[in-house]
Amino acid sequence: MPSPVVEQLLRELHATLVLRKRPEDVARLVQDLYAAQGTALDPATETALAKAAENSLRNLWHGYTSMREEFARPVGAQRQLARAADLFPGLFSHSPELPDDAGDDPARIEAVIRRAGEEIGRAYGENDFGRDRLDRAERAEAGLGSLSKRQYNKRFRLLRRMEAKLARIVHEQRRREVTMTGKGALAHALPYELFAADADTAAFVAYVTARGYMRSIFTNGRQRQVYDEVAEALFQRLRDAPERTCWYAVAHVHPTAEVLAHVSDEDLTGLLVRWGRFLRQVADLLEDAWNRHPLERDTMIVRRGDDSSTWNQAAQAWNTARAHWFALIGELGRDEILDRVCPGKVPRLMAADVAYWHRMSGGGLHPDTSVWAELPLPWEVLRGEQECPRSLVEAVCARHRVDPVAGAWTTARPSAEAVPFRRTPELVHGVAVADPLMASALRSAGVFSGKGKRAAAQEWT
Repeated sequence: MPSPVVEQLLRELHATLVLRKRPEDVARLVQDLYAAQGTALDPATETALAKAAENSLRNLWHGYTSMREEFARPVGAQRQLARAADLFPGLFSHSPELPDDAGDDPARIEAVIRRAGEEIGRAYGENDFGRDRLDRAERAEAGLGSLSKRQYNKRFRLLRRMEAKLARIVHEQRRREVTMTGKGALAHALPYELFAADADTAAFVAYVTARGYMRSIFTNGRQRQVYDEVAEALFQRLRDAPERTCWYAVAHVHPTAEVLAHVSDEDLTGLLVRWGRFLRQVADLLEDAWNRHPLERDTMIVRRGDDSSTWNQAAQAWNTARAHWFALIGELGRDEILDRVCPGKVPRLMAADVAYWHRMSGGGLHPDTSVWAELPLPWEVLRGEQECPRSLVEAVCARHRVDPVAGAWTTARPSAEAVPFRRTPELVHGVAVADPLMASALRSAGVFSGKGKRAAAQEWT
């Protein structure tokens, strides 16, 4: 059993899997974990962690970051539940009051709506104000004769609004999960017992997840790569003690052939099924965004009316899930699946100003965009409405001079080379700002947002 201090540090590291902590701060927690265990680190790991932790918030004089340290959560239904308790006093008379977090739990919200609906003779889902309400005779027959029409309508409207609120919460929670999965794979779903089975495993998973959760920067080049020299040093510790490492936990976030070779076929199959199910969920989100406003497939440049936020979050989640799915198929020796069904990658939408920047700096559309534009849409492939075998993808890639293997169109992604560690910048709408206090002021003033700037910006310019 770990000591209380080690246990607390492991739980803090595990909590970062659903937060958006800077990699520097996670590296500092990893340092604390090894120090609490009395672990003697090899020079490479010690140097790499020290380099990252040097700029952790605990080591900076201001100890402050302007960026949110968690993914945005949907606004819960606490206010609606409190109103329901006022209008339906008998609702909780024979049961304890709902906990404070009940407004964030769709199952509890739905249970309240259903119980409250029974009190006024309303079935769940009956929301039509003209057709589903009870008239005077029906209210009397249902034992509601003492309830005035006004009071009945007030309760009916509340439950109708609560159902709409519930649908929004479910949608936003799903979108939050999609965002987290796109950036950090299945880290957010990793149970504590699996995560904390080995300290080296926990350190690597937490750090790589923090790197994956980093925000995109406004640039005309490549985004910062996840796998850096700190991750490489931590991964080397896993290589040095393979019998102690929880490779199954590592496979949730880092599905290289080296990692998957240590995982049992049963666990690999479980992950494959899980990612296949997630691909279908994300395909539905992509299709919904497409049907609301079809995109310009040939360029993938944002046009007025495009829901770029939803599309880009879903596209990133699709590509992450697809990469894991391909890697698992390869490790299980089931490549014949891709001979029949080989769905393509999904590019993100690009802002027109970034596209212009690319052109002015001698670049152009990424070749992958042309491949995507010619392949069947992913949701049509998964439903079996369109055929997309590996041979078709290879043929389209050949037409556009794209290497299907190096570009991960027909195989798993190539193993990443470790990049140098770089300090996490403060970002204001994707633009790097040196000082976090200035970043807060610029964000409040609306700078870089594309909207009108407020007077507060003048104080910093």
